[in-house]
Amino acid sequence: MDCQNFSDEQLLIVAEQLLHQISEKKSENKRIPVGISNRHIHLCRQDIETLFGRGFNLVPKNYLSQPGQFASDQTVSVVGVKGSIHNVRVLGPERCVSQLEISRTDSFQLGVKAPVNESGNLTNAGSALIIGPKGSVQLKENVIIAKRHIHMTPKDAKRFAVTQGQIVSVKTTGERTTVFGETIIRIDDGFCLECHLDMDEANAAGLNNKHSFVEIIKEI
Repeated sequence: MDCQNFSDEQLLIVAEQLLHQISEKKSENKRIPVGISNRHIHLCRQDIETLFGRGFNLVPKNYLSQPGQFASDQTVSVVGVKGSIHNVRVLGPERCVSQLEISRTDSFQLGVKAPVNESGNLTNAGSALIIGPKGSVQLKENVIIAKRHIHMTPKDAKRFAVTQGQIVSVKTTGERTTVFGETIIRIDDGFCLECHLDMDEANAAGLNNKHSFVEIIKEI
């Protein structure tokens, strides 16, 4: 290309286009896909058998973005002191301890006092009755609102310059741009890069499971 054949105005336009492409590429490298978590429950072996029958195994319905995780064909009903929610999906594989994850809106509907905890932390967790086709289980201190978090590999962590357990803020994309603080970094070789938000958070930011992203904007 002979630049002498172009006017200064044309060269300026070309330069602006190149700068825009570079900026877009850098922005894409910073984007983290969003996974929206609806209410769901993880069950231990004993509770699976109580709810679905002796020797029962969860049947995968579809596999989730995180390797080895799946939504099963099985659902349960959740009963609190104020109300109930039916068709709550059971996620697999089975765990050592049962854990029900709901949103703040769900907690109001059920009348369950659930803390915002990292998954696996059942400190001060709420209680609820779980009903399956073969029986029921009274969960005591097993109900939480999952703290928003980002799954990533060690390679991702190096790229984003973050560490295990670090708390960051993220900014959503789209028409209702929102900043969420208190987002925890979780790093493992078996993870797939994804930011997990619950339904309340996703609705507030106008996000869905298709083409929704966040960017880490501030480290605390």
